[in-house]
Amino acid sequence: MTTTGDDHTAALTGPWWWERRLGAALDVGLAAVSAAECGAEGIAFAKDAGLPTAVGVGFGVLAGFSLLFRRRWPVAVVLIAIAITPAQMGFLLTIVGLYSLAASELPRRITGALAGMSMAGTLIVTMVRASRDLAEEGAHPPIGSEYVPFFAVAAAIGVTAPPVLLGLYVGARRRLMESLRERADDLERELQLLAERAEERAEWARGEERTRIAREMHDVVAHRVSLMVVHAAALQAVARKDPEKAVKNAALVGDMGRQALTELREMLGVLRTGDGGRRAQPVEPVEPVPLAAVGYAAAAAASRVVDEDGPCLAELDELVGQSRAAGMAVDLSVEGEPRGYAADVEQTAYRVVQEALTNVHKHAAGAKTYVRLAHRAAEIAMQVENEPPPEAGSTADARLPSGGNGLVGMKERVTGLGGVFVSGPTDGGGFRVSAVLPAAVPGVG
Repeated sequence: MTTTGDDHTAALTGPWWWERRLGAALDVGLAAVSAAECGAEGIAFAKDAGLPTAVGVGFGVLAGFSLLFRRRWPVAVVLIAIAITPAQMGFLLTIVGLYSLAASELPRRITGALAGMSMAGTLIVTMVRASRDLAEEGAHPPIGSEYVPFFAVAAAIGVTAPPVLLGLYVGARRRLMESLRERADDLERELQLLAERAEERAEWARGEERTRIAREMHDVVAHRVSLMVVHAAALQAVARKDPEKAVKNAALVGDMGRQALTELREMLGVLRTGDGGRRAQPVEPVEPVPLAAVGYAAAAAASRVVDEDGPCLAELDELVGQSRAAGMAVDLSVEGEPRGYAADVEQTAYRVVQEALTNVHKHAAGAKTYVRLAHRAAEIAMQVENEPPPEAGSTADARLPSGGNGLVGMKERVTGLGGVFVSGPTDGGGFRVSAVLPAAVPGVG
């Protein structure tokens, strides 16, 4: 994209101090006309001063050609015009010089001082010349002498004021255009910067939502499949010794598989639709919206659906019952009066307990586990602690793999809501997972 400033810079192709070739050609033409005028007026000047005609013409030509430098040194041009005013030369030089001076970036006090000097010089020379012409007519007193001051003042103002006022107007307009061009360049740069930031924010929003969905998928799949593997291992161990128990474990594996498939379908439905499982209907084309708005809207919509369809603390008994059915000795205790929390808080508390139980299945199969939930005034606390696993060989080895993402996901969930998460081994050889969540999430009504 080419900016306004780039267009202006590309147009500066003139030689030397000229910005454009057209300006250079104009100044050369004006200087030639001024040199011709001053050269012609130099004949009369040489005659009055008693100098050779060639000297007067040469002096006028040099003075007239000074107009060539009106853009670079306007003060020098005006001073030359003032200097040759007594010789009655340089009418075009004076007008163009004053215009160039007024249109330049020089301080206004310099422009006013030089314009005043030019006006005074023109006034004096005009008055002297008019009085001399009247005196040469031979009238006593000279006819019309009372009008000489008025004529001189009018001539001085007529020669000085119009070019100065026009130059001031053109200079002000030029500065205004430069200011508008700079503002347009600044605005375009700001818009580009905003577009880049919007793109970065949209990418960040998409990344956050991908992380959130990956965390949900991990929690759902890891817990259900871990229970399925535990039941399958138990099924393998008792298949020949206790067929009735084997049938019961097989039924539990089937139930776990169906529940895992149901939760996966719900999760994938969030990705395919934006309204709780209903497919989006085609709509009429609308005006395009910024990419950042799309990213934020998609992330917010997906988050709302996940939160609304996600688990809650009321399902904690069922979660613990599933682990008990898999052979884990789990003790659940609840302190305080249960009450309603924001969907994010309940879902996070549930997922922390779920992932902690999953880790016990993976790393400490058969260990006694304690799940504690405390409802407090301004927060909700949960803790899952297991004893050391029994001796090797006492239970079937499920050989569950671990990706190392469970604890990281739990910490991200808790800290994202402004809570505190702590995990680590206990002195007795077990493992403890503790989390505290605020009852009211900031920014959630």
